[in-house]
Amino acid sequence: MTGEQIYQTALRQSAIDCSCRPEDFLAGENRVVLSCPHERARRYLTLPFFCNLVSYGGGVVASVSGELEGLVKDYLDRFDPVHCFETPNLHVLNDALEPYGLRVCFMAEYFLPDLRALRPLPSPLPTRLLGPEELAPLYLPQWGNALCEKRRELDVLAVGAYDGAKLVGLAGCSADCEEMWQIGIDVLPGYRCRGIAAALTSQLAAEVLRRDKVPFYCAAWSNIPSVRNAVKSGFRPAWVEVTARERAFVEECNGNL
Repeated sequence: MTGEQIYQTALRQSAIDCSCRPEDFLAGENRVVLSCPHERARRYLTLPFFCNLVSYGGGVVASVSGELEGLVKDYLDRFDPVHCFETPNLHVLNDALEPYGLRVCFMAEYFLPDLRALRPLPSPLPTRLLGPEELAPLYLPQWGNALCEKRRELDVLAVGAYDGAKLVGLAGCSADCEEMWQIGIDVLPGYRCRGIAAALTSQLAAEVLRRDKVPFYCAAWSNIPSVRNAVKSGFRPAWVEVTARERAFVEECNGNL
C-alpha cells in the first residue's frame, strides 16, 4: 500500500460518511450536501448528521439535514475555511443551531500514517500481539481509549506492553469501517513518558497495514500528549471534523442529565 492509496482510502471513507464525492474534499471550495445513512459508514457515527463539517485542508464539506442547509451555507460563506473550525467563529454557528435544539459537540483532528516515517518503534518493556479472545477480560476503565465497551465486536487487534505479568500499556484498533481501523492508546500513569505509547501505536499500525487495512488515529486538538504520540509514531494530520448534536446529548456528555 502506498501513501497515495492510504490518502485515497481516507477520502473515499469520508465521502461515504458525508454523502458526497471524494473529490469534493479537494475542490478548493465549500460544499453543502444532504446527509444520508450508509451501511459502509464508520460504525460509531450517528447518521444522518444534523451538521458535520469536514476539511482536508482546502474547502469545507458540510453534511447536513435539509432544514439546516441554508443556515450552514451562510456560515461557510461568511468565514475562511480554517476559521470555520475554531472560536470565536464557531460561536456564530452554535448560536444559529440553538433554535433547532442543537449545539456544537465534537471537534477532532484525524491522522493517517506517513509511510516515510512509520516504523515499529522499540519498547522499553516486552510487548505482545493480542487478538479478540485475549481482549475479553480487558474492558476496564484504564483501557477505555484502546478498547470500546459498547462495540466490543469491532475490537479486532491490540498490542500490549507488560511489566512482568502486569499489563501497563495497550494500543487497540477497532474495525470501524471496511477499509480503515482506528487506533486508540492507553498507558498506566506510572509508565508514561517512557516511549511505551509510541512503541505500541507504531507496532499496531504496522500490523494493521500488513492486513491491508488503513490505520487512522484521532485526537482532540488540545490533547497535546496524544498529538505528540501520533506524530512520534509516524502519523501526520490528514483531516478535521466538527459535529453538532442534540442539546440533550451535549448536556449528557457534560454530566448535566
